Amino acid sequence: MSTKLNQFENATVGMCAGAIEVATLQPLNYFKNMIQQRLPIVYDARTMYRGVGANIINMGSCTMVQFSVGGAAKNAILGSETRPLKVYEEMGAGVFAGVMSAFLGSPLELIMIQQQVKGGSTAKTIGSIVKPSTVGRGFIGTAVREGLWTCGYLAIPPIIRRQLRESFPTTFDSDTKARIPASLLGGLFGCYMTHPFDTIKTCMQGDIENKKIQGPYSNSKDYLWGKWNHWILSGSYASLCKNGASCWLA
Repeated sequence: MSTKLNQFENATVGMCAGAIEVATLQPLNYFKNMIQQRLPIVYDARTMYRGVGANIINMGSCTMVQFSVGGAAKNAILGSETRPLKVYEEMGAGVFAGVMSAFLGSPLELIMIQQQVKGGSTAKTIGSIVKPSTVGRGFIGTAVREGLWTCGYLAIPPIIRRQLRESFPTTFDSDTKARIPASLLGGLFGCYMTHPFDTIKTCMQGDIENKKIQGPYSNSKDYLWGKWNHWILSGSYASLCKNGASCWLA
């Protein structure tokens, strides 16, 4: 999400980064989703890579949108000025880009999670979810998660990198040296800020029939408060590994 690249270049970088991330980290994503839903984990590559096609499209397109929209938002904020972005401007651009990407990401993740839980072909899964009451399931959780996550991996690292360069110029005498700790801290922010919303989203999308989550726990708000003590941190260690690696790769 660079102001030095045009929108097409930002989009291309984002799509490539998203596709590489999924191809590398799909098993961790599978572990996280199964733990969050309290479903048994199957240590078989054929099972772990269920839904990988939808997820590659998801991450490629969402990261493309995040890079492109985020870069455009930064350029719009700066206008004709040549100055570093303020912290709130950098973070605001990241959150906005993430929320916009959820319109693509939410239905694609629904396809992936349904395949992970039930198996079956992509076409059959799409046919089962293309209903007004189902296709938007988990969207709010996805939008909040993507807004915070995009802020974590695209906005937080540049902010921390600048602070490290300014505060410790001898130790961090180049962007390369400051980039790794900045990325890791951005990954930690992204993991722990987004994880509760990701858990809600994953459980709602894995249970489109409302068999496990019924009555007062069938929507995002009631699920958040009603299930906080039991499920909200499920899969946090797998999520930390996945998101930390994702942030470093991006």
